[in-house]
Amino acid sequence: MANSGFSAEEKAAMKERAKELKAAKTRAAGEADVLAKIAEMPDADRVLAQRLHALVAEYAPQLQPRTWYGMPAYALDGKIVCFFQDAAKFKYRYATLGFQDTAHLDDGDMWATSFAIVAITAYVEARIVELLQRALA
Repeated sequence: MANSGFSAEEKAAMKERAKELKAAKTRAAGEADVLAKIAEMPDADRVLAQRLHALVAEYAPQLQPRTWYGMPAYALDGKIVCFFQDAAKFKYRYATLGFQDTAHLDDGDMWATSFAIVAITAYVEARIVELLQRALA
């Protein structure tokens, strides 16, 4: 059977985005929204999201926490720089850390803008910090 359109999860994300656009948020309100979304995640994803949130707060404090399509995200001057998509969001096998074009991760003719994350090891943590620093350079 052919795909008939958006999945229920995709439709829900679009509805969340519409709500986000209507609500002007302070930094504190944005952070509260992000922490609430993280709290809703299954255990494995929640651990990853909590650590990512801590890394952003420590190494990229100029990024403002907010939700984006119902996902924890971090913005600069109102534009999303990066976001965390938990595996359960769209029934994926793994969580991802994604970067928007505002992150300027450009590297030649082709580069990654999304990274699968299954655990945050010392290596992964260092890589995330490096990507955050590049995104803000």
